[in-house]
Amino acid sequence: MRIDKYLWCIRYYKTRSIATEAAKKGHISVNGQAAKPSREVYPMDKITLRKDQINYKLTVLDIPLNRLGAKLVDLYRKDETPAEAFEHLELMKLSKEHYRANGTGRPTKKERREIDDFISDDATFTENED
Repeated sequence: MRIDKYLWCIRYYKTRSIATEAAKKGHISVNGQAAKPSREVYPMDKITLRKDQINYKLTVLDIPLNRLGAKLVDLYRKDETPAEAFEHLELMKLSKEHYRANGTGRPTKKERREIDDFISDDATFTENED
C-alpha cells in the first residue's frame, strides 16, 4: 500500500491529498529514508513523520484494506512516539498564552469582558453613594 494512503487509512491525516503533500515536503520517512507519496509500505516498516511539531514514530503491523474507525487503528500500527514529544507540545501551548504582554495592543476578548465588568461594577457603586 502507498505510504500516503496508509497514513490516511490509519487516520494520521484527514485527507489523502494532505498526506501526499506531507510526503512531498519530506515530512515522512520510512526506515530512515525520505519517502515519496508512492512509496510502498510493508509490515514491520518503521515510519517517522512530523506533524504539528511532533515527530511521530510508528511501526507498521499490518496493512488495512481501507480507512478504519478510530478504535481499530491500533491493530495496524504500533505508536512508539516518546511521551516527551507530547509534553513539549503542551509546554509550547502554555508559552503562547503569555506571548502578548498586558497593556500592549488591543485587549483580548477575556480582557475586554473584565474591563466591562469592572466599569459596570464601578458605575453601580457610584450610583449607590448618591
